[in-house]
Amino acid sequence: MSTRLARRRTAAAALGLASALVLAACSNPSEGGTTEVAAASGAKTKINISPDQNRVTTDKVDSIAAEVPEKIRKRGTLELVASSGSAAPLTFYATDNKTVIGVEPDLAYLVADVLGLKPHINTVSWENIFVGLDSAKYDAGFSNITVTEERKEKYDFATYREDNLGFGAKKGSGLKVTGPADVAGKTVAVSSGTNQEKLLIEWSKENEKAGRKPVDIKYYQNDSDTYLALQSGRIDLYLGPNPTAAYHAATTGKTEVVGTYSGAGATLQGLIAATTKKDSGLAKPLADALNHVVENGTYAKVLKRWGLSDEAVTKSEINPPGLPRTNK
Repeated sequence: MSTRLARRRTAAAALGLASALVLAACSNPSEGGTTEVAAASGAKTKINISPDQNRVTTDKVDSIAAEVPEKIRKRGTLELVASSGSAAPLTFYATDNKTVIGVEPDLAYLVADVLGLKPHINTVSWENIFVGLDSAKYDAGFSNITVTEERKEKYDFATYREDNLGFGAKKGSGLKVTGPADVAGKTVAVSSGTNQEKLLIEWSKENEKAGRKPVDIKYYQNDSDTYLALQSGRIDLYLGPNPTAAYHAATTGKTEVVGTYSGAGATLQGLIAATTKKDSGLAKPLADALNHVVENGTYAKVLKRWGLSDEAVTKSEINPPGLPRTNK
């Protein structure tokens, strides 16, 4: 294992613990729709969940904007796609229930600033993100999309955050998840078509090979249905993005994060990336724009704004190693 990957795995473990134990939130209705989160450092950040976002902005960089394919430059808009499911603090709806907010749209807007394009965010179901990218209906996906070796066959990636998964359970469940044996025979919910599903299937296979019970996998595409199932006891665990699992635990007090895992499996730190159709010509300008905002400090401001500073990367990479086809 390389030094870089070792550092990433260490960072992932630290993030999982910090997010699960330190993230805390409370509503402040008197302050016009804000939520307060405590970062791992102990400092508190107020999150604006109103439709008036006052997003972090940056200036256009002509040299990077010139890299954008001519068709998109002439159009003047960057057609972005994100999941319509509400998953705070990644992508969710403001207090007006229609304005799309979160760390994902904020970073997408920031990249569009650098490219001199007007961002237009389209929200669709998870599977339709990829259908739209395939047909070139959308230019890029900013929707907590993990780099995987399978996806790299059809898409190009420009990374911008670490990817860590969290096992959510009902508060006081007594469960702890550190590996496949801990979910043997358990009923675990997951969204289909995600890297979480792939990892869970691999763990279930490992359990069967070891003579343990397989995982009883249940599929939910809607977070509200998942958490209802968790509270009613129809499922034991939910595997999803760690930031959303920690955020839900903190804001409701009804769930807890009982284990974390890298989104790229046992040997890699998972990475989240802007996703484009393969050979669209957008991966390089997206990566260059992301590296520019990392360097000028606006990227750090966005992550801090959503209490996710510990998920920062030091640079955007194009098509780095991702979740292997088998989690070995």
